Amino acid sequence: MAAERPANRHRAARGPGLAGLQILVAALLFSTGGAAIKATTLDSWQVASFRSAVAAAAVLALLPAARRNWSPRALLVGLAYAATMVLYVAGNKLTTAANTIFLQSTAPLYLLLLGPWLLKEPVRRSDVGLMALIAAGMSLFFVGEQRSLATAPDPFAGNVLSAISGVTWALTIAGLRWLERKEGAGGGMATVVAGNLIAFLACLPFAVPVEAARPLDWAVVVYLGIFQIGAAYWFLTRGIGRVPALETSLLLLAEPAVNPVWAWLVHGERPSGLALIGGGLILGGTLLNALRSGGRRAAEGRD
Repeated sequence: MAAERPANRHRAARGPGLAGLQILVAALLFSTGGAAIKATTLDSWQVASFRSAVAAAAVLALLPAARRNWSPRALLVGLAYAATMVLYVAGNKLTTAANTIFLQSTAPLYLLLLGPWLLKEPVRRSDVGLMALIAAGMSLFFVGEQRSLATAPDPFAGNVLSAISGVTWALTIAGLRWLERKEGAGGGMATVVAGNLIAFLACLPFAVPVEAARPLDWAVVVYLGIFQIGAAYWFLTRGIGRVPALETSLLLLAEPAVNPVWAWLVHGERPSGLALIGGGLILGGTLLNALRSGGRRAAEGRD
């Protein structure tokens, strides 16, 4: 028995490291969405609808928790998640992958603004600086002339849609917090399935008929649903319970950081200098928010 205890401790020590790797893999899978969406000739409605149909089936198959905890509240939060999914696809089709993911990453700004109203979470004095930093980063995406690219034919419209997706993503996060308070943990995956089903059905009337599609287009849709969403959530749920919230937040920052890299490697898409500066400010604000939240949780744990 004495000889077994060190081995058990070794396995326990490896657990958090493996869990962190699983969260990082999830973030990297999420990050491929921009490049993959741009690789298909299907329009926004078609990608959003068919991607979500495949994703709903994949999440249901891979995650047993997604088959439980269905409730009217989960469906309500699913509406915000569905809007985020559709806006993300539409934004990606019109502007660069970098602009889309960076503008969606402004969600912490809206969470701080919505917190007192939706979650009864007060705005602290230190939050004002964070809000200003993210707002400054967002403003840089709308300064000067927007240069069109083959993969980004209408940058201004795409930027607007992507900025709105930041609002709906903030509503989704706030909704998941509210759902956990009202019903306990476990409703998140039901919300993911509900949101994808809503997105599929809402976009379907505009997605059919499909007049022309290549085999590559369908392969991309299947990849997006099964891997970029389904497998990513599988890895995320496997790791998130064994990794502290701060480390999880930092690992998930790999998604917005790597997303533009895939678009550059696959499509040669280069974001503008102002977009990179704006994205840096937004990610910097998100990083500071994660570090501050982690420090606050640690202080509360000591108390």
